[in-house]
Amino acid sequence: MTEFKKKYGFNRSAVTLENWRQRPYSTWSFQHANEIVPSAVIPRDPDSVLSPEQTTSDFAEQKITIKEQKLSVENFLKQSETDICLVNKARKRILSWQAPHACAHKPHIIFSISKSFTGILAGQLVDAGSLDLEKTVGYYLPEAKSSGFADCSLQHLLDMRVSIRFSEEYLNQDGDYARYRRATAWNPRSADQKEEGLAEFLFSLPKRQAQHGGPFHYLSPASDLLGLLVERVAGVPYSQLMSENLWQPLKAEHNAMITLDHLGAPRGAGGISVHAEDLLRLGEMLRLGGQINNKQIVSQRWLDDMLSAGDAKAWKQGNFADFLPEGRYRNQWYQLDSPDKAFLAVGIHGQWLYVIPEKEIVIVKLSSQNLPQDDTLDAGCLEFFSEINKIL
Repeated sequence: MTEFKKKYGFNRSAVTLENWRQRPYSTWSFQHANEIVPSAVIPRDPDSVLSPEQTTSDFAEQKITIKEQKLSVENFLKQSETDICLVNKARKRILSWQAPHACAHKPHIIFSISKSFTGILAGQLVDAGSLDLEKTVGYYLPEAKSSGFADCSLQHLLDMRVSIRFSEEYLNQDGDYARYRRATAWNPRSADQKEEGLAEFLFSLPKRQAQHGGPFHYLSPASDLLGLLVERVAGVPYSQLMSENLWQPLKAEHNAMITLDHLGAPRGAGGISVHAEDLLRLGEMLRLGGQINNKQIVSQRWLDDMLSAGDAKAWKQGNFADFLPEGRYRNQWYQLDSPDKAFLAVGIHGQWLYVIPEKEIVIVKLSSQNLPQDDTLDAGCLEFFSEINKIL
């Protein structure tokens, strides 16, 4: 038996483009997405210095209550198919936990937390005067003028208040969502299926009868379109833009990656992989007013808007209201209408960045949950973050 099989329970050759997002294969592939899907490196600053190993408390043994059941933090992390979990309180490490199959020194795909990265890049371009949020997608991407996105303002695109005929069905095998996955190079294409890239797919999506700017409607293609748009406006590849504007200024300790379609288009909605420590660093930067080491990375103006300007009515009328009953959404980030001013970024299969500014808490939870969307586990994770908030 190979060392690989001893660790993961299957051979490396068993992981394919068809099954890489399914357990047990995802316990390996979520930290090796670049070996499955074409990817670009997002370089860190070569002068960044690795931090010393973090010392931890015995917080993993702390008792918490989830769904009226008493259990330890560690047992909850195991039950929720967690790969890596980090918790900081006032920049002090409270918890560093990883599953036996996880590797602390490998990047982990963060799925839709990528959207929140793309939102930050858009905000930086707005502050630089390169983007006007009142202008439309068609203004910046002329080839989108025949699509349903053409007359959508950038602000509505950022806020997921887009009226496009598309259904986000993660397990769909033969409809628009399956076609979307093939266009991103995340799923294999059979010989009789048309080869198309991400841009061609996005520009083919029709508009619904309703106008843009209505209720929140979760739509990953909108964020992928935003990724193409920021790349076009910046005039450099997404990977270079993120490296120069965010990853290097952040002093990230490791390179990140982003998956590409077969034509090189970036998956700004879900293709980014980062080291857990660097995701925690991003959360700390936002918690500290958008700056790190006295360098402003995200403007206070954009951060204030991102954390307070979400439309509560649009959220309550939208399709995620049950997920966060007191939530809002702005600039590709979720907000909680709560005294502790929590905000978060979320990805399928159990990826979370949860920040509680009033308590100086930042939580990263990266997972390989079997189902892309699991309402029961999502509710348990939100309860878990609430328990940490109470304890710390």
